[in-house]
Amino acid sequence: MARRKKGDAVSGWVCLDKPYDLTSTSAVSRVRRAFNAQKAGHAGTLDPLATGILPLALGEATKTVPFLMDADKAYRFMIQWGRSTTTLDREGETTASSDVRPTRDQVEAALPAFVGEIDQVPPNYSAIKVDGERAYDLAREGVEFELKTRKVTVHALRVSAAPDADHIELEMECGKGTYVRAVVRDLAAALGACGHVDQLRRTRVGRFSEDSAIGLETLENLSYEARLSEALLPVETALDDIPALAVTDEDAFRLAQGRAIVLLPRQVESLKAELTPGDRTVSAMSGERLVALCEMRAGKLNPVRVFQLT
Repeated sequence: MARRKKGDAVSGWVCLDKPYDLTSTSAVSRVRRAFNAQKAGHAGTLDPLATGILPLALGEATKTVPFLMDADKAYRFMIQWGRSTTTLDREGETTASSDVRPTRDQVEAALPAFVGEIDQVPPNYSAIKVDGERAYDLAREGVEFELKTRKVTVHALRVSAAPDADHIELEMECGKGTYVRAVVRDLAAALGACGHVDQLRRTRVGRFSEDSAIGLETLENLSYEARLSEALLPVETALDDIPALAVTDEDAFRLAQGRAIVLLPRQVESLKAELTPGDRTVSAMSGERLVALCEMRAGKLNPVRVFQLT
């Protein structure tokens, strides 16, 4: 006899505005408790130092997390000049200091070198695995290691404020795997200065933005008032860039059983026009209900992930 899962079968996304000094794991736990959800996860870790957008998946939405991991992101962050640290942020120990204070004009002149596809060495204090161990765990233990240079993409990088000589605020739009702390480290080096991240806020992940974000305390208050549905976004929210196909009840039933459906020629042509080159992923919708994520091949839709939504 199958063991019954604890909690409620809640499915959907929460666009959480993560507060300062809270780990992503702790944020997931608190949201899961608020909803009494059977299953929960997040799409991309946000450091305790950072605030901002942390998309959380509940129930069947966890099946769509991989699609959001590849989404573009946007950040707003403050650099403090004068001190470099072990963690590349204000919580680390000082590794070097300098009296150099780059001006706004000097920073703006240096930024073009950090836009486009660039080479970046991730911070040692990151979640990247080294021989099966997290880099930040090895760094805390004093183990010496080197992380390999990776290609990352920065779509835009601009100065948004310069409140005083010791601080400058930047905004960045980037692809997956780009580290703000590494950008600050390399920018300071290019300017012959020392600097670290003083404040960091993620303002967007894919289509999840500050406009739809909800604070943790507000969310928990909604829980007390039995109004949590107001904070829950549809499972398909993370699939914004994936073409959707409306299917009949009969085809929805076949897909739910793991069986392929045959497409009409006009459906094939319409989907091909929406798909990016080399991609075959299509979401099958029955009305407003997500039925399955499918692969289009040889005029058919083959279900890859089936969703148990009512």
